[in-house]
Amino acid sequence: MAQRTVGVIGGGIVGLAVARELTRRRPDDRVVVLEKEDRIAAHQTGHNSGVVHAGIYYAPGSLKARLCTRGRQLLKDYCAEHGIAYDECGKLVVAVEPDEVARLDALERTASANAVPGLRRVDAAGICDVEPHAQGLAALHSPATAITDYVGMAEAMAAEVRAAGGEVRLGAEVSDIRRERGRVRLVLGSAQGADEVVVDELVVCAGLHGDRLAQRVDGQRELRIIPFRGEYMEVTPAKADLVRGMVYPVPDPRYPFLGVHFTRRVGGGLEVGPNAVLALRREGYGWRQVSLRDLAETATWPGFWQLARANWRTGIQEVRGSLSTRAYMAGAQRYVPEIGVDDVERGGAGVRAQAIERDGSLVDDFRITTVGEVTCVLNAPSPAATSSLAIAEHVVDAMTGA
Repeated sequence: MAQRTVGVIGGGIVGLAVARELTRRRPDDRVVVLEKEDRIAAHQTGHNSGVVHAGIYYAPGSLKARLCTRGRQLLKDYCAEHGIAYDECGKLVVAVEPDEVARLDALERTASANAVPGLRRVDAAGICDVEPHAQGLAALHSPATAITDYVGMAEAMAAEVRAAGGEVRLGAEVSDIRRERGRVRLVLGSAQGADEVVVDELVVCAGLHGDRLAQRVDGQRELRIIPFRGEYMEVTPAKADLVRGMVYPVPDPRYPFLGVHFTRRVGGGLEVGPNAVLALRREGYGWRQVSLRDLAETATWPGFWQLARANWRTGIQEVRGSLSTRAYMAGAQRYVPEIGVDDVERGGAGVRAQAIERDGSLVDDFRITTVGEVTCVLNAPSPAATSSLAIAEHVVDAMTGA
């Protein structure tokens, strides 16, 4: 029997985890990863906060909840096996206003249903026991929430794929996908002209471009990726030790993101962020990075305007924080008052691929579809990095009928 070839589009942590799982479960197949950039983990994987989530926020029974729980343990074991930094520094989710306490109650029920390990409720005094410089009325403490090096993980996975005989091709941007009589033809665009790769099966893990490539497979037009930029502040060394682990706000269920928070990094230092502002291109890490095509796709999507109408006040507030360090830190200081505008510097930024339905509703859960020989990871926002190894198991199970 001729050797089968499986293609994976996307050299982020999810794509590489899928490729690694394929080499482990189907060693007779040839696996080819196609990444459009000149390095792996160039976008969402390389620009996130490094948090390993414990499952506090996700609807019980959802794919997110199940794969986050499974993925966190797989990730912890993987880091131990490969010598990758992994620090269970813990997290406090803090209510600072009376109306947030009821939301904290609901969050506690969700986290308990998801069997978040070691979760406990603490009062104001208990907050100070965990984080002496934080303040609030009540909090949930998740000691199993951790930080890690996701780029290091991606590099280790790429090395495993290559060692198993697979290929990780950089600078290989897929411009078209054509299903042809049981095989899939991938057209690669480059400055040197077009190239083609033919595979027997394909997995699309294209992150910020997942909807565009999925349209090439099945013509789906029921959701669109809208890019949101998250900007970080770096706390100066003199104040960086005021937070031992992570301090988060209680999320507002009306708003899709978790809010500005304090997070330690495994490489050292303390970050504040991210906020969430509309990015002006799909890989737009600053206000000056603009794509007319991307803006047009956002502006012509009816779901975007539905979302904007419902959240315009929050959107204006987020833009103010993007333009003003003082406005940015005003919210953060509610949790750690001793870290103010003079104690931070502008840091990096990431872009979140948020899928939005035509009616404006957010695609909250992971969404993975299969059409013939092609599987598309259409929506994989946080906690996708935490869940990456479990997402890979889920995808390969579906491909093999397990």
